Amino acid sequence: MTPMIESQRAWNWYSRESVLRAIVEAAKNREVVAVYRDGIFGKRPDMIQYIQDILQSVAEGAISFHGSLERWQQPMKLDVGLNKPQLDAMRIGWDVLFDVDVDDFEIAKITVKQIINAFKDHGLSNYSLKFTGGSSFHIGIPFEALPEKINAQPTALQYPDLLQKIIEYVKWYIRDQLKDEIAALGTMEEIAKRVGKPIKGIEENGEIDPFKIVSMDVFGSRHLFRLPYTLHEKTLNVSLPLKPMEIDKFEIQQASPEKTKVEEKFLVPKTSFHDAEALVIEALDWSTKHLVEVKEEIPRILIKKKIRTIPEEYFPPCIKLALQGLSDGRKRSLFILTNFLRNMGWNLEKIENKMMEWNEHNIPPLRTNYLRTQLRWHFRQERNLLPPNCNNENFYTVIGICKPDQTCTNGTDKIILKNPVNYPFKKLKMGKKNRKPRRFG
Repeated sequence: MTPMIESQRAWNWYSRESVLRAIVEAAKNREVVAVYRDGIFGKRPDMIQYIQDILQSVAEGAISFHGSLERWQQPMKLDVGLNKPQLDAMRIGWDVLFDVDVDDFEIAKITVKQIINAFKDHGLSNYSLKFTGGSSFHIGIPFEALPEKINAQPTALQYPDLLQKIIEYVKWYIRDQLKDEIAALGTMEEIAKRVGKPIKGIEENGEIDPFKIVSMDVFGSRHLFRLPYTLHEKTLNVSLPLKPMEIDKFEIQQASPEKTKVEEKFLVPKTSFHDAEALVIEALDWSTKHLVEVKEEIPRILIKKKIRTIPEEYFPPCIKLALQGLSDGRKRSLFILTNFLRNMGWNLEKIENKMMEWNEHNIPPLRTNYLRTQLRWHFRQERNLLPPNCNNENFYTVIGICKPDQTCTNGTDKIILKNPVNYPFKKLKMGKKNRKPRRFG
C-alpha cells in the first residue's frame, strides 16, 4: 500500500464524526501521542481535547493515536525529568491493562478467554476487551473498579507497583490451564513453528511454558497504548472494542475500517461499584507469598463475637436442599451458604471443609480456585454478613431451593420469616416452649 493510499484511508476513517467523538472521550485526562507511518511517535507530552486536534494530526500524516495508561490532572505539564513524588501528585488514576502479545491469533484468543475466566472467578464484571488492530488483544479494567484506598493509601499513588502485582497474579492464576489449552493445539514442534520460536524458546523442564509463548508485560510510568477506534499504524486495521462473548467468532477482517462501526467502549466502567476489590486483595496476598510458597492457605481471622454453633438439623429447608448440591445457581448458593454458616457460629475451618464437600455434589463442581477465592473474601469480612432475604427474587426461588415448611410459614400461605438465619433460632425457641419442665420432688 502506497503512502498516498494509506493517508487517504486514514483520512476517510478519521473523517467520521462517531470515530472522532469516541477518540476524544477515550483521550480524556490522558497524555496522547500521534503515531506516524513506520511507528514513528510524535512529540511528548501532547493531548487531545477537541475533534480538531485529531483532524490536524491526521492532516500532518498521523495514522494512530496512543494514550497513557495513567490519567493526569494536566497532561501537558508532564516532563521526562519529573520524579515519582511529582508524578504521583499529578496522577488522578490509572487503568489496568493486559497486553496479550503473541504472534498467533488463536493462541491470543485462548489467552484472553483464560483471563476473562479469572476475572469472573474473582467476581469482576467491570472489564473491557479490545482488538489491538494487529494480531492480538488488550483487556482493561478501569480505575473506577479498583478500591479507592489500599492500606489507607490512595490507589492512585500505587502505580506501577500494584499494576505489576495484579498482572503477575493473574498470570500465575491462569498458567496451568493456559498451558493445557496451548498444548492441545499440537506438538511442541508445531507450536514453536506457529509462534516463530525455537523449541528451547517455549519450554521449561521439558514442558510448554505459556509465558514464553505469550508475553504480558508490566508497564512503567507514562506507558502508552493504542486508543480505541484509532488505526493500527502498520496494518491500518481498527483498534476495535469488542463484547467478550464475541471473541470466538471474531476475525481480523472484521476490524477493517470499511467494515467497522463505533459501538462498544473500552475502559469505561459498566457499574458504579468497586468490583475489582477481590482481585486486588488476592494479588496483594499472593505477591507477599509466591516467592516462598505458591499454594495459598485460606487466611483466618478472629470472630469477635462468640456465637453458639447451630447443628444442621436446625437448618431451614432451602439451606438443606442447597447443601445437597446443585446444577444451577451454584455461585449464588455459595454466597448464601457461606454467609449462613458464619451466622450459625461455624468456625472457618468447618465452613471450608463443608463447602469443599458440598462442591463435590455439584454438577459440575465449581472450579477449586474460584471456590477458594470466594471463601477467602468471605473470611476477611470483619462482621458476619447475612445471606439474602427470603423474598429476594434472584436467589432461593430462582435457584429452586425455596420449599417452605411449617416453621417458615407458621401455618399461613406465605413465608413469614425475613431471612434464613431466623429459622434455626425460631426452631430452637419452639423447642424450648414444647419441652416439659423437669419435676423435682
